[in-house]
Amino acid sequence: MRRAALLAMWLVLCAHVGSPDTYFEGVAGPYPVRVVIRNPSVVPGLAQISVRLLAPHAVRRVLVLPVFWDPRTAAPPPPDVARRVPGDSMLYSSALWLMTRGSYGVQVTVEGDSGIGRALVPVMAVATSRLALQKPLGAALLAFGAFVFVGAITILGAAVRESGLEPGVDPDSRRVRRARIAMGIGAVVLAVAMTGARAWWNAVDAAYRSGLYHAPRATVILRADHGNPVLHLTIDSTSGSSPMGQWTPLVPDHGHLMHLFLVRDSLLDVFAHLHPLPVDSTTFETALPPLPAGRYRVYADIVDESGFAQTLVATAKVTAPTGQWRPSDPDDAWRIDTATRTGNVATLEDGSTMTWENDGLPIVADGDAQLHFVVTDPTGRPAQLEPYMGMAGHAMVMRVDGAVFVHLHPAGNISLAALQTFALRERGDTVRGLLSARLTTIQHGVRANRGMEPRVITPSLSFPYAFPKAGRYLIWVEVKRHGRILTGVFHADVQPSR
Repeated sequence: MRRAALLAMWLVLCAHVGSPDTYFEGVAGPYPVRVVIRNPSVVPGLAQISVRLLAPHAVRRVLVLPVFWDPRTAAPPPPDVARRVPGDSMLYSSALWLMTRGSYGVQVTVEGDSGIGRALVPVMAVATSRLALQKPLGAALLAFGAFVFVGAITILGAAVRESGLEPGVDPDSRRVRRARIAMGIGAVVLAVAMTGARAWWNAVDAAYRSGLYHAPRATVILRADHGNPVLHLTIDSTSGSSPMGQWTPLVPDHGHLMHLFLVRDSLLDVFAHLHPLPVDSTTFETALPPLPAGRYRVYADIVDESGFAQTLVATAKVTAPTGQWRPSDPDDAWRIDTATRTGNVATLEDGSTMTWENDGLPIVADGDAQLHFVVTDPTGRPAQLEPYMGMAGHAMVMRVDGAVFVHLHPAGNISLAALQTFALRERGDTVRGLLSARLTTIQHGVRANRGMEPRVITPSLSFPYAFPKAGRYLIWVEVKRHGRILTGVFHADVQPSR
């Protein structure tokens, strides 16, 4: 119960389960770039943006521009010019105001001798905290307010007492009395005004508190189907605090409306990556693989048609299966790992080897995690990998207490479905469900042509990321080889940032 409460707390506080920042690695035209966006915890708020060039180019300037998802909004302002960081000719930084809760696409433009290149990075702007007033500042504001209050009453009294007198003439007792009455009335009026202002401020603060982001609740029920458990997940679309104000249709990400992850809660030795099939707009079902019995953490990634990506959290009690498993989707995969997780080498299910290549230095929170992996076949030669859901691989990172969970791709932790919603949106997409239907049609075409995808020749893959906080983490890295999905398991001890 205590661990479940901890998961619920992080669900309320973090839109991405403890990992709020955005990481992107790709190309802006001819310029390979890595973009890191430190999302603000309050909205409106300043997002800190860094753009690193990954190859030497003659660059004149780097521009950044936030674009809100709604095509009905006014034209965006001119882009900001990112400044080059002193001492690092490849790094640029800027700060952008995110004024409205919801989905943004931060457009990064690189101008140089090779031309103009642009990249779009989806960002979720949500308020996850309330900034407390610091005591020294509060004391200073209180003293200043008292000074203004007394000063206003004093000025009022002086105006009534002396404003009509000739210079050098002393006010009589009648003027003094009128001044005192005016000061008393003024004090009452100002006190009432301040009381009203305080009530208004408390109402604004309460509205802000009620609008702090938390994802919709997800309910998981398991039922038996010919001896095998079937997971039934229902999303409470009336709960949560989506910036969209109402439940909107989901869009497929990598060809799936939902990516579901299960981790056995006791030993953290069982992992499954499944893709439930929709029963209706808020209900999904998937046949569970033959997982050992126990209590499992459940994470569900979804994206709505505004490009807003969310991770839902739940728990499930799984019983041992008695029948034969038939996967609900060919991309489903699972792994039972009984080996002691030490070192940087993991043995995959087909005898291949996955090596985590890093510099051996301690991993520090908020520092480059160097998630670079190389796969070799059982003979020790570089392995030939195939696309897994259109990518070289997928990685899932979880802190052992469940406070952090993130789904990574070689392009970062951005949602490709969110990227598509910005790239393909049109003016008419203000009609609810129109963009979702178009994106679903496109994704179905992509899945139908997967057999024609070229092989990924390189045996290595990297994931741009920085661990958000210290602690022990588990990392699952999935690749595909000879039509089989393989999972490497690693652990990482992350030290606090200096």
